[in-house]
Amino acid sequence: MIRSATLSDLSALANLFDQYRVFYRKESDLPAAEQFLKDRLTLGDSVIYVAEIEGKLVGFTQLYPIFSSTRMRRLWLLNDLFVHPAQRGQGLSLQLLDQAKVLCRETKACGVMLETEKSNTIGNRLYPRAGFQQNEGSNFYEWTNNE
Repeated sequence: MIRSATLSDLSALANLFDQYRVFYRKESDLPAAEQFLKDRLTLGDSVIYVAEIEGKLVGFTQLYPIFSSTRMRRLWLLNDLFVHPAQRGQGLSLQLLDQAKVLCRETKACGVMLETEKSNTIGNRLYPRAGFQQNEGSNFYEWTNNE
């Protein structure tokens, strides 16, 4: 079942979020993960959907609202998508992506964008299967504040 996350999910969600961060070579920090997610849920500045099987959270996606000036509409940034390794291969990632598309339609946004590492072979196969198209006409740049 895919549903919106609530504060009562915080502990289990933080555990998944921490595993997600470790996948991307970040140090495990469960207390910080829990605080980060608590802030997102409390402030309402992201939308988090969870995948639940038999009362246990096994995956999540987190989306942030941004805006496209050229299209003059909201655009959702799908920043995080993770399914516990033991639950992969059951279509949960596709269900979470489908829920992101529902959010996009319901909010009359112009689309959902995401980024993944070139080395993420699972994601790079998944996203086209889910109808996402790689934007080869743009370069993605980032400036990092090291202060």
